[in-house]
Amino acid sequence: MHHIIRSFALSAALALCAPFASATVLSFDDLAAPDDIAYVPANYGGLDWSGSGMFAFTAEQAPFTPHSGQGRVTTDWIDGGPVASTIRFLAPTIFDGAWFSGDGDNSVRFDLYFGGQLVASSAALNLSESPAFLSAGWGSAIDMIVVSGSAQGSYAMDDFSFENAAQVPEPGSLALVLGGLGLAGAARLRRGRR
Repeated sequence: MHHIIRSFALSAALALCAPFASATVLSFDDLAAPDDIAYVPANYGGLDWSGSGMFAFTAEQAPFTPHSGQGRVTTDWIDGGPVASTIRFLAPTIFDGAWFSGDGDNSVRFDLYFGGQLVASSAALNLSESPAFLSAGWGSAIDMIVVSGSAQGSYAMDDFSFENAAQVPEPGSLALVLGGLGLAGAARLRRGRR
């Protein structure tokens, strides 16, 4: 019986931890050839970028330092380009955040939406040449984000991180599993004392 409980506990722990290891990170390294730029495809990474107006580039260009690799994205530098970029998720998603670098006189932030309603806004991140992580600051499902810079073309975004919300267990589910394991262990101890 002790072997069965231990096997069940190990299986439950692995099942609960697996979703947390499945975050997707878009590095943009595969989008632009060296010294070239390319608009982010509308369906890149399984997301809808059609409203983003973003392009990827790999050339060295201060202060737009990549966090990893050479690829990163930004808004158009041409006059009239977007200051805010919309990225849509095709399923409810937990958005972690992304890395940013850029013009030190500017800042960037996220607005997070679900079902057309604004549900949260991140803190503003003051930009610099050294990449820094901007956390979404929201642990619930969303279906769209808007990346807003204080000026067009003021930032480079890299290592965009998210996970499917269906894979993340609710806190109540975790408590239920742990409570069940506690009861099974208590029953086992009680039987062992007889």
